[in-house]
Parts: sequence; C-alpha cells; structure tokens
Amino acid sequence: MAHHAMSATGVAHSNEAMADYPLSIKGVLIHRGCVLLLLNERGEWDLPGGRPDPGEDHRAALTREVREEAGLDVTVGALIDEHLFEVLPQRFVHIIAYVCTLAGTSDIILSDEHLQTYWAPVTELAEVIAGHRLPSGYLSAVRSACR
Repeated sequence: MAHHAMSATGVAHSNEAMADYPLSIKGVLIHRGCVLLLLNERGEWDLPGGRPDPGEDHRAALTREVREEAGLDVTVGALIDEHLFEVLPQRFVHIIAYVCTLAGTSDIILSDEHLQTYWAPVTELAEVIAGHRLPSGYLSAVRSACR
C-alpha cells in the first residue's frame, strides 16, 4: 500500500491520498433561498447523496441518490467542494459536492435512511441549525454554493 504524508491532524494532503477513502457525492440543493438538509441517525444534518456505483458517473449517482433519499428530481450543476470528512473517529469519507436545482416538485418523500428533512434558509446557516450540528465541511460547501 502506498504511504502518504499526513498532517498533524492525520488528514492526508494530496488528492491521490483522498482516493484511498470511500467516496460520497453530495448535493447542495437550493430552492427559494433554502438548502435541503437531511437528519441522519447520528443526529447531524447531512446533504443528500451517497456512494456512486462502480463506474457510475458522479452526476448520475447524485441524481439517483437524491431521488432515493428525498424523492426529488434534480439537475446537477457545478462541482463546488471536495474535502475529507471524519464521519467517526479515524473514519474518513472523501466528499465531492455539487450544486443542484429542482427539476420537478419540491414535495419530499423521505427514505428510511434519514429521520427528518429541513429546508434551511441560507440566511440561517450556522454550525448548529434547528438544534442539530451541520458538519463544517457541509457548511462551507453550502456557503460556496450560495456565492
């Protein structure tokens, strides 16, 4: 296995090092000045999305995942963010985030992967929204999408 230089925080520096981690494609879905957040089983806000199937295009994977998790049809736009997210201590996931727009109704059909949904006004973006933590990487991805 290739050895990669790690920083003091244990986070790999190079993009090749990011490739060693499981990939998750996330969508920053903004509609009428709000961003869609999904509450996960850890009690944290999540962005819709998930792992691509082997060989699956990132945008196609994200379109499929948003439909599975929220019952929404979206158009995937620009890539806005890429970072390593420490899901659990020493368990990192390589997050790639794209901006999304609704391609149909905003009526959410929540899957059993998440506990609740919230259209968070982008003016209320913070580390804690409606009593739950929004991981900082997701927060900065949403802020990037709003710019």
